[in-house]
Amino acid sequence: MLERTSDRHDEQAAADQAVTLPAGTESAAAQLDLAALSPPDVATNRKNMALLIQLRWTAVVGQIVTIAFVEFWMGIALPLLPMAAVICALAALNLVSFLWLRYRADVNNRELLIALTLDVAALTTLLYLSGGATNPFTSLYLLQVTLGAVLLDAPSTWSLVALVCMSYAWLTGYYEPLALPHEGFGDAFSRYIAGTFIGLVLDAVLLVVFVTRINLNLRDRDARLAALRQQAAEQDYIVRMGLLASGAAHELGTPLASLSVILGDWRRMPALTSDDELSQDLGEMETSLQRCKSIVTGILLSAGEARGEGSAPTTVDAFLTALVDEWRTTRPSATLYFRNAFGADLPIVSDIALKQAIFNVLDNAAEVSRDWIELTAERNSDTLVLSVSDRGPGFAREMLSHVGKPYQSTKGSPGSGLGLFLVVNVVRKLGGVVTARNRPDLGASVRLELPLSTLAIGDDRRG
Repeated sequence: MLERTSDRHDEQAAADQAVTLPAGTESAAAQLDLAALSPPDVATNRKNMALLIQLRWTAVVGQIVTIAFVEFWMGIALPLLPMAAVICALAALNLVSFLWLRYRADVNNRELLIALTLDVAALTTLLYLSGGATNPFTSLYLLQVTLGAVLLDAPSTWSLVALVCMSYAWLTGYYEPLALPHEGFGDAFSRYIAGTFIGLVLDAVLLVVFVTRINLNLRDRDARLAALRQQAAEQDYIVRMGLLASGAAHELGTPLASLSVILGDWRRMPALTSDDELSQDLGEMETSLQRCKSIVTGILLSAGEARGEGSAPTTVDAFLTALVDEWRTTRPSATLYFRNAFGADLPIVSDIALKQAIFNVLDNAAEVSRDWIELTAERNSDTLVLSVSDRGPGFAREMLSHVGKPYQSTKGSPGSGLGLFLVVNVVRKLGGVVTARNRPDLGASVRLELPLSTLAIGDDRRG
C-alpha cells in the first residue's frame, strides 16, 4: 500500500509538471502584442513625403510654364531673376529631400509640416513678386491647406492654416505690383478671370490626383492596423486559452494519475494478464491515457508556452518519420500515406508545438477521410513545405476565407473550430504561413510552410 501511494504521488507530480503554464507567458505575449502594434504611420508618412516631392516637381514645371506664358505670350513684365532664384531654390530643396528620403527609414508628422511650410513660403515669395493678393493664383494656397488636412495631425494642420492666412494677409499690403499692358487679352478684369480659372483647374486636377493617392496610402495603413489588431486579439485569446487549459490540466492531473497507477497495478495482476483479451484492452487503455496527457500538454504548448521545452536535436527525416509513426500508433483505424520528397536531410530541433500542430491537421483530416490521408514533405528553397490532403467533403466556400479564425467549424459541437486556429498561430510563431484549399477532384488540402532558419541547428544548410 505504501509503494502504491508513493507511485501515485510521483505520477501526480509528473502530471502537474507536464501541464503547468509558465508564469511569464502572459507578460511575454503582451510584450509581443505591443511590439507588433508599432504604428504603421512611419511607412505611410514616408510614402506621403514621396508624393509631396512629386507634387513639388509638378509645381516647379508648372511655375516655369506659367511664368513663360505670362512674360512672353501675355506681355506682362515679371521680375524673372528673383522668380528664377525662388524656383531654383525649390528645385534644390526637392533634390535634397529626395536624397534625404532615400536614406531615411521613417518620416514623422513634424517633417511633413516642415515640407508643407517651405512650399507655402515659396508660393508666398512668388506671389509677392507677381502682384501679391491681386494675383489670381493665390487659390493655390487651398491646395496646401487641403494636403495639410489630409497628411497632418490637427495641431499641425491648424498651424499651417494660420501660416496661410497670415501670408495672404501680408500679401494684401506688401507686394511688387505688375505693369499690365493695355493691349491683348482684354482688360485687367478679363485677365484676372482667366487667371482665376486656370488656378481653379490646377487646384482641382492636383487635388484629385494627389489626394486620391494619399488616400490609398492611408487605406493601406488602416488595413495594416486592422491586421495587427486582429493578430493582437488572437494572441490575447491564445494566452487566455492557455490559462484556462492550465487550470483544467491541474484539475485533470489527479484522476489521470490515479488511472495510471490503477492500470499499472492491473498489469501486475496474473488474473488479468493471463487473459489475452483483457490484456489487449489494458494496453489500449494505457495508450488512450497517454494520449490524453499528450493532448493536454500539446494544447498548452500551442496556446503560447515558450518554445524549446521538450525540444531535442534531430533531422527533418527523423522528425517526420517519428511523427508519422506516433500518429499511426494513436490512430490505428486511419490510413495515412507519407511521401517524403524533402531531399537531402537537414539537422533541425524537434519542436513539440509544431508536432502538435501537425497532429491537429492530421486529426481533422482523419475525421472526414479515415480511409485515405496523405502527408507530403517537400523543400522549396529554404522552406519546409508540409501538405496534408484528404478525400473528405472539403471546406465550405464561406469558411475558406476564415481559416485560422477561432470557432470556425461545421461540426456544430461546443468548442469545435479551434484546431486550425491553434495550427495557424503555432506556425505563425515559427515565421511560417498556413493555407487551405479544396482539391479539384475530391477533398481538401492544408499546406504548412515553415522557414528552415527557425528549425535548423546553427547555420548548417546542407543540400
